[in-house]
Amino acid sequence: MRRWVSLMTIVAASAWGQTGLSTKWEELTGPDFINAIHQAQNVCILPFGILEKHGPHLPLGTDLINVRYAVEHAAQQEYAVIFPAYYFGQIAEARQQPGTVSYSMHMQLDLLQETTDEMARNGCKKIVIVNGHGGNEHLLPYFAQSQLQMSHDYVVYIYWPHPADLPGRPPLHSKTDMHAGESETAHTLVSRPDLVHIDRANQESGRDQARQHLPDGVYTGIWWYARFPNHYSGDGSLATRELGEFDMKAWADEIANVIKAVKADNVSLELQNQFYKDAQHPLDTKQ
Repeated sequence: MRRWVSLMTIVAASAWGQTGLSTKWEELTGPDFINAIHQAQNVCILPFGILEKHGPHLPLGTDLINVRYAVEHAAQQEYAVIFPAYYFGQIAEARQQPGTVSYSMHMQLDLLQETTDEMARNGCKKIVIVNGHGGNEHLLPYFAQSQLQMSHDYVVYIYWPHPADLPGRPPLHSKTDMHAGESETAHTLVSRPDLVHIDRANQESGRDQARQHLPDGVYTGIWWYARFPNHYSGDGSLATRELGEFDMKAWADEIANVIKAVKADNVSLELQNQFYKDAQHPLDTKQ
């Protein structure tokens, strides 16, 4: 019991920045929220996950669990306000798997637009969406580009950490490592070890079944199902805590640097506003 209380105390403490204000939107009082937005210099973070199967051994919410872990630790280094759990992205390719929640394309975009609009209305003029799910890699840049369709008084920044590119990273033991494999399992061994069932990792195959045979550059929406019908890519049983700790620290450090850079960015909103103005009269744009 003492160990559980101690763990809960550590988890609760990790939500608080050095200023004494929680980094988590949902934990702030109304008056404290005002102070938090000022302390964050109007920078808010939206960690973006999904609800999908992660092999036979990881929780459905793995992507959000891991990206929130990294964001929360980053906000200890560079204070920002973190939006509550957000699972509402693109996951049509896993609709055949239990526990997957797949929203329509229009719902995804509309909900994200209204969410960032509401964040901005509450003082978040610089919104950093930190992606934790591979299926969002096209959705989120498209969403950012769509902000140019109409005027907004805030800027959306999209960021996807890439710790795998860093020197000194412990070597992988698997050739295929895309989903619920060695890396993602290692991350969850750090963020929520209590939810990892490493003994189940080999109950299903994460092998690439290569059931499509098309020329390079030809894309179909069924590509993932053709390769990984179990919605599992790699071998989670090979995961080590050493790899997880390296990656999670790298993620947190990278995100903290992004927060710092976004706080210092006074150009993007200025250019965005100029673009909105120019777009009203394209014939007046100097050629």
